[in-house]
This record gives sequence, structure tokens and C-alpha cells, in this order.
Amino acid sequence: MRAVALRSPGQVTVLEDWPEPTGGPEDVVVAVRGVGVCGSDLSVVRGHRRVPRMPWVLGHEAMGEVIAVGGSVADRHVGQRVVIEPNYACLNCPRCRVGATATCSRRRIPGMSEPGLLAERIAVPARFSWPVPADWCDDDVICIEPLAVAMSAVARSGATSGQQALVIGAGAQGLLVVLALLRVGVEPYVVDPQPGRMALAGELGGHDGDALDAPEGFRLIFETAGVPAALELAMAKALPDAHLALIGQCMTPVPLSTFELVRRRLTLQGCLIYDHPEGFAATIAAVKSENLEPGRVVRAHFSMNQAAQAFRAAAAAPGKSCITLTEGQNT
Repeated sequence: MRAVALRSPGQVTVLEDWPEPTGGPEDVVVAVRGVGVCGSDLSVVRGHRRVPRMPWVLGHEAMGEVIAVGGSVADRHVGQRVVIEPNYACLNCPRCRVGATATCSRRRIPGMSEPGLLAERIAVPARFSWPVPADWCDDDVICIEPLAVAMSAVARSGATSGQQALVIGAGAQGLLVVLALLRVGVEPYVVDPQPGRMALAGELGGHDGDALDAPEGFRLIFETAGVPAALELAMAKALPDAHLALIGQCMTPVPLSTFELVRRRLTLQGCLIYDHPEGFAATIAAVKSENLEPGRVVRAHFSMNQAAQAFRAAAAAPGKSCITLTEGQNT
């Protein structure tokens, strides 16, 4: 079986002999059709985020069809189209029991704490595979997971219709935050140094946050870039009583003045993924009923043999990149 793996930092290759998955009684085996490229994947590829061993199978934003069902699974069937929720919370610890599964200390993360999903076939816990309509295009399905991140952050921020918000960073996650804000009636302004990304943000309904007629400050800010300069900009653009939702992650310490936080009564909120099962359930329901078409952010498709190119290009390319594992996909 073929899989895309990291052999060493920066070296992505296709393995031809990756072992076939063996599903347990509560698992399903999925034939993967496509996998989205995410910023956290790029951190692994560059060696900024350490993984347990090499070679290391990459990827976590996967979708495909069920080809085998464990003996204890009653609500999935062969041939069913599914998207994977790639954060397997234990569901038994104190954090999980209060619904905060995103902060589960035993959470398993494909592509990070265990081999990823960028393989021809994968075994996943059935409860973390979500059926989706057969007529949805693959790009929409691949974007369910990062859209769930965006919708969760918007919901946690308390955003309400009629507000204006600043989105810092127009990478794929920032673009999906734009869509998530628009669906709740918030007017998004976007800043990003790359003209191509800004053009795509405008196409999706975002305004240029650097335009002459843009607001000078905001009471709602979403930082999606995950670089120190982005948090500095968020602080500079925050009005008194502003809420700063932090989605991007960075290991570099950032100077932060508590004097400014207190003086302007600012709220900083870390927005880590989503909670199970509400996050995915709400996202799939919204895509079904509201014609969101999150796949609009996908602008590049690569074959499995082009995986190394996909990871090299994704950091700078406008829109989201995806790696397809089968021919003739409905994109």
C-alpha cells in the first residue's frame, strides 16, 4: 500500500510498502480519496513540530469511503462516504466528561502523535468518522475539519450579527474564518501580506483591512497566522474591550504588555480546534442547510506522486491545497 511520509525534515516521499491497516472491533477502514494540506502539517514537514519517529506518515484532513466495518460498529456501512474527525479524544477523562474534548490530555492526533491519514487505506475509530452526502464535492468534504475549527472559534468569540471583525492572515484557515463570520452576519476585514491571498479573501466576501476606508480598530479580532508579528498587529488594532481570538500557533515567545491588556480591558482567548461531537455535527449541519461551499477555498490539487511539491507550494499559495489519491474525483 502507498502512503506519503516524511523521511527527514523537508524530505517528503511516497512509500510503496506501507502496511495495510488492521481495524479493531470499533473501527472502520476507509479508502482515502483526498487529504487537505494544513499549516500544522507544514510544521511537521519543516521539523518545527517533532514526531515520534521517521519515516512518518503525514496528513490529517482526510475523506473517503468505508470499505470495512468492525464487528462492534452498528451505524456505519461499507460504501458510506465519510470525513474523518482527526482528534480522537479519550471521552473518559475529567475534561472529556465536561465536554471539553479539545483539551483532552490523552487526545490522539493522526499525523502528529500517531501516523497520519495520507495513505491509500486507513483504520480510524468509527465514532470519529462522519457520514456525508454522496453528492457533495470532494473539496467541500475535505474542508469540513478546518471549517469546524473556524466555526468553533467564531462561536467561542461570541460574535453577533452586525459586528465588524478583523481576520489576520488569509491562509486557508483565515479564509474559512471569513466564511464562518459571514454566515453569522459579521462583516470581515482581512489583512495579509500576499496579494494573491488578499484577492481570494475579497472573492469570498472579505474586505481589505488595509484600505483607506477600513476601520482603524476592531472589537473582534481573529489571529490565524501563528507568527509573532500577527499578535503584535492584533494588539495594535484592538479597541478597548476588544476580544482577540487566537487560532494560529507559534512556539516563539511574544512580548506582551499586561499594562496594555488591563488598560484597554482586552480579552485574549485561545481557540483550540473544536469539541466532540458538537463541532463536527454543527459544521456538517451548516454545510447541508446553508450552502456554505467551503471547498471554494481549495485552489490547488496534487496527485500522490506530487505530494512533496504540494507541501512545498502550500505555504505561499493562495487558497487551500489538496492531495488526491484516486482518479476522477468530483472536485
